[in-house]
Amino acid sequence: MAAEGGGKEMNEIKTQFTTREGVYKLLTHSEYSRPNRVPFNSQGSNPVKVSFVNVNDQSGNGDRICFNVGRELYFYIYKGVRKAADLSKPIDKRIYKGTQPTCHDFNPLTATAESVSLLVGFSAGQVQLIDPIKKETSKLFNEERLIDKSRVTCVRWVPGSESLFLVAHSSGSMYLYNVENTCGTTAPHYQLLKQGENYAVHTCKSKSARNPLLRWTVGEGALNEFAFSPDGKFLACASQDGFLRVFGFDAAELHGTMKSYFGGLLCVCWSPDGRYIVAGGEDDLVTVWSFSDCRVIARGHGHKSWVSVVAFDHCTTSVEDGDPPAEFSGSDEDFHEQIHFGVGRDRANSSHSRLSKRNSTDSRPVSVTYRFGSVGQDTQLCLWDLTEDILFPHLPLSRTRTHTNVMSATSPPATGQTTLTTVSSPTTNPSGSNGKDNVSTSSSSGNPANSLPSTLPRSNSLPHSSNPAGGSTPNSHTGSSSSVSKFATLSLHDSRKERHEKDHKRNHSMGHINSKSSDKLNQLSSSRTAKAEAAKTLGTTLCPRMEEVPLLEPLVCKKIAHERLTVLIFLEDCLVTACQEGFVCTWARPGKVGLLSSQNNPANSPSGTVV
Repeated sequence: MAAEGGGKEMNEIKTQFTTREGVYKLLTHSEYSRPNRVPFNSQGSNPVKVSFVNVNDQSGNGDRICFNVGRELYFYIYKGVRKAADLSKPIDKRIYKGTQPTCHDFNPLTATAESVSLLVGFSAGQVQLIDPIKKETSKLFNEERLIDKSRVTCVRWVPGSESLFLVAHSSGSMYLYNVENTCGTTAPHYQLLKQGENYAVHTCKSKSARNPLLRWTVGEGALNEFAFSPDGKFLACASQDGFLRVFGFDAAELHGTMKSYFGGLLCVCWSPDGRYIVAGGEDDLVTVWSFSDCRVIARGHGHKSWVSVVAFDHCTTSVEDGDPPAEFSGSDEDFHEQIHFGVGRDRANSSHSRLSKRNSTDSRPVSVTYRFGSVGQDTQLCLWDLTEDILFPHLPLSRTRTHTNVMSATSPPATGQTTLTTVSSPTTNPSGSNGKDNVSTSSSSGNPANSLPSTLPRSNSLPHSSNPAGGSTPNSHTGSSSSVSKFATLSLHDSRKERHEKDHKRNHSMGHINSKSSDKLNQLSSSRTAKAEAAKTLGTTLCPRMEEVPLLEPLVCKKIAHERLTVLIFLEDCLVTACQEGFVCTWARPGKVGLLSSQNNPANSPSGTVV
């Protein structure tokens, strides 16, 4: 396609894109960054992350934003789609020496217009509790690095708690802290509390209350991200060993596992109702996992490099149950009965975030549309729809929801070759419809906006049976990618012939996880072990083969940045992305442009074409 003149168009940074809801527009005047707006030299630095909190300000402008760029941490009033960003007036700005902020999280329960509680994790292993409104530093946890010396990869307040928070490290350990407790002056001693397959939970042995309350050791290698279920009862962990592990949090019991197709898992998120988990990572795929069935139900392929972030869009996702769902009956065990945390925590039980009890035959929703998005090292934003034709493939559809293309496997022919067949639901566009039933998507060129090229490149990080032992690493630039041609009948043998037609570029992938060269060397040394483990699980329920589950095609797949993308957050009137150059971008939802509409029309935009 590049030879036909499409290369320039594909590399063009998009400022607008279209879905069935309408046009999403980049609000250039709502861009947040360092005050000088100079692109940050991101080589060797930790990923840019963004956190939001609402302080319930009576003025109606209660949103606050925090983001890190290199050694710097910024805290602003977030004006979103309403007003242009004023970068000259940060509420708080901090510059750190000797370490870099890696992640952060606000506590929504304690946030007020006068005070907020912000946790910040650092590359040297410490965790800081600060109040950027009062410009105070409350406490520093793991200050002497006696608990863990490795980089903090993820920090989260425990849902429903004003004092408990969980911290993950690149060592593969997680620690539960209480803000009221100290960390002690000596290294903690632990006692085994619970042990299972590739995980263990220890309590801290101490005569007086001290941190950490618990230490979780999960899998092998770094624990890259974790996410609490919407009701706070379960914890999903994405690890560098390629496994997704889902635990009952209070009982510390393993609920289920999933293995990536190849390489480590880097990100994870829950659907708003807690029924599905989406994970992404070094296999360039997004994988959808059913919580109740504990199995992979679909994969999505649209990225050309590692997937950095996955997130559900709670505003576009809709689930209508035919019968009232029964409340999920999780374990009644509670660590409060085993350990004196000092401060209890309440459950987060908002009505939209209940875990509902459902199996493949009962309590089936009447209509389902889950929208989720992903961003990656390839600088692309992908949007995906998960609909009932994927969730319930054996049922006749009462009405068509999407025209997402799905590849499913038929019975293998006698020759032993696997045949892929198109399952494509037709598009419906009722005249005058403007709701979720209107699923027709088109671009100015007349092609569907969610359409991929006729030949969908398959990442060369995916293992193939013809590769010799010890083949290319995930960062290899050698041509080994195969293609699935036009979603029609195609044998795997034929696809191997087209393997050299696409060069899988990895120029955005180097050094994206770890800032230290020693961490990179550790990743390379463990690649052979990872390949051996992948061969054991491939074709099992942990990791089905590509032809064994539906393969989703993205509704939208657009290049929106010059550097790798590290943030994707869905808000009520916009979605927010950020790249490693330090630019935090706001994309107005259809009809939500507000006061900035005159500043973002195509006449004022250098590339305002709707794509």
